Amino acid sequence: VQLQASGGGLVQAGGSLRLCCTASGGTVSTYVMGWFRQAPGNEREFVAAISGSGDFTAYRNSVKGRFTISRDNAKNTMCLQMTSLKPEDTAVYYCAAGRGITNWSLPSLYDYWGQGTLVTVSS
Repeated sequence: VQLQASGGGLVQAGGSLRLCCTASGGTVSTYVMGWFRQAPGNEREFVAAISGSGDFTAYRNSVKGRFTISRDNAKNTMCLQMTSLKPEDTAVYYCAAGRGITNWSLPSLYDYWGQGTLVTVSS
């Protein structure tokens, strides 16, 4: 499975961006899919994740109410709608997919990773 992330860019604080991740080379309908981010000098951190069916989601506290994760299994695509963006959201965002994950916030448990897309929020 290959993952391709898209949708990053430069936005002013308070603005919105939509990131999407498209899978190829296999179906990911049974995979947990998630978004992680990494700012310069920082470790990769969990942002949000969604179950294979899309019925369950999880978010880091700092993005709750601002970010929404969704997926369309018919299109093998997962997206992250980000609103009310803050400068501290600036990072490279990575999408990931994995099966049988019990702790969605641990990057080491994911099997596949996209290449990352840069989100820059100016103040």
